Amino acid sequence: MNENVEQWQVRKPAVSSPDGAVAAQHWMAARAGAAMLAQGGNAVDAAVACAMALNVVEPWMCGLGGSGFLVVWLAKDREARVFNFQGTLAEAIDPADYPLDPAEPASLMGYPGVRDQANVRGYGAITLPGAVAGLSAALTAHGRLSWAEVLAPGIALAERGLPVDWHTTLQVALAMDLIRRDPAASAIYLPDGAPPLPETYRPLPALTATLKTLAAEGPQSFYQGSLAEKIAADLKAGGSRITIEDLAGYTVEQHAPLSGSHRGAAIHTAGETSGGARLLDMLAYLEDAFTPGEAVGPDTWIAYARGLDQAFATHKRKVGLAAAGAEEGGCTSHMSAVDAEGNMVALTYTLLNRFGSGVVLPQTGILMNNSVSYFDPRPGNPVSMAGGKRINSSNMCPTIATRDGQALFAVGASGANHIVPCTAQITALLLDYGISLEEAFHSPRIDASARGSVRVNPAMGTDGVAALAKVFELEVAQLMVFPKLYSCPSGVLRDPETGTCWGASDPSAPAAGAAIPAPFSLTPEGTGTTAPRA
Repeated sequence: MNENVEQWQVRKPAVSSPDGAVAAQHWMAARAGAAMLAQGGNAVDAAVACAMALNVVEPWMCGLGGSGFLVVWLAKDREARVFNFQGTLAEAIDPADYPLDPAEPASLMGYPGVRDQANVRGYGAITLPGAVAGLSAALTAHGRLSWAEVLAPGIALAERGLPVDWHTTLQVALAMDLIRRDPAASAIYLPDGAPPLPETYRPLPALTATLKTLAAEGPQSFYQGSLAEKIAADLKAGGSRITIEDLAGYTVEQHAPLSGSHRGAAIHTAGETSGGARLLDMLAYLEDAFTPGEAVGPDTWIAYARGLDQAFATHKRKVGLAAAGAEEGGCTSHMSAVDAEGNMVALTYTLLNRFGSGVVLPQTGILMNNSVSYFDPRPGNPVSMAGGKRINSSNMCPTIATRDGQALFAVGASGANHIVPCTAQITALLLDYGISLEEAFHSPRIDASARGSVRVNPAMGTDGVAALAKVFELEVAQLMVFPKLYSCPSGVLRDPETGTCWGASDPSAPAAGAAIPAPFSLTPEGTGTTAPRA
């Protein structure tokens, strides 16, 4: 083995239950979701509760100020549906506010730099957040429990405060330059001007009050009620062009999934504006060009890399990006849920960058997105800025696979440009080789996105690395906690014959975990989780 590779391995066993499972990037959020199953709720209730809890325990990734996609499989109807709650630009958005500046770095999405990074940080980077509207719409349409019930674990977590472990301290430290620009964000995340120490809790009084208001007054208050007035006032004071009329006009798009097939299974993704098109293109390449053998081998990784490169090259031509030079990093949350009846949810939502815009709205405690950087500041492209325009190009690709009218698995990931390669490979591994969910999550992966090279995890062995090196220019990099070079997946699987449900999460993400149904508690004992204490 390469002497420059660290000599350690981490393994997280999958959890299983006949009554369902939830997997997420934080074990406390997974428990919050699994508690809904214990209360008689279904996979939609579990996913929404999990998402609301993540807003508290993993705020740098997602939250009330974010947006995303939810894909649901309805077992009784044998149908998949999509809730697109992506953010939209203010009606009064003005591209003149975002002049190009070659001295500034490109945005996360790879578009040219803008003066003072106005599309990346601060109030000018914020789009209308769709999370509350999208999650509540899915709950109303397909959940069993009330809005207040699914918010209860998140409120309990918020009352206790943001749990700080070493990983939280790392995340804050990585974003210090952004956070210190905003007084409200600094007050929470930079006590005494520095990242908080592990084994502490940071109070969240404004966010706690906001969650309680949402529970009492309903999700509509975020867009047309008392919360909307506070949100609009804070945005205006900070210089955002978003108005209270923009908030009132926000809508969730509900539609059929973008679907394809692979090895006899139907694959349902979030739609053309998600990363699902690339995932399906990669799988279509494999159907035509690759016949899997008895076990995963070098030929597997070569085929997967070729398929991904081809899919990304097509995507980049479509959105006006160069064929190479894709973005790195990015911060998002994915969660998957399954219940005893075979309903499944794959849900991905995000603030886009780590800590989004770096803005915490003072009156509500909401950390806001920086999704204006999803848009090309140059005119004339499909993803260029326009008033009221919805985000129409994303890497998020929550995915559900079904066969013969029954759900097989739900999977997705975080990690910007790494999301599609990760999700596509796990999907392919499960269907190409019939391996277990746990084995798929612990299999080494490559990362390819038409950037001129392929990143490879040396855990696949010297023969695999050598075989890839004959075909591609390689970047050899192991799977680590940071940087997250191979994305951060969470998934669930259900055996249609036995009804056993499984949940698994990224083994290299310290707080990620899966949980099975149990009453919610703020303490870890007796909960059936796979992750250590935060």
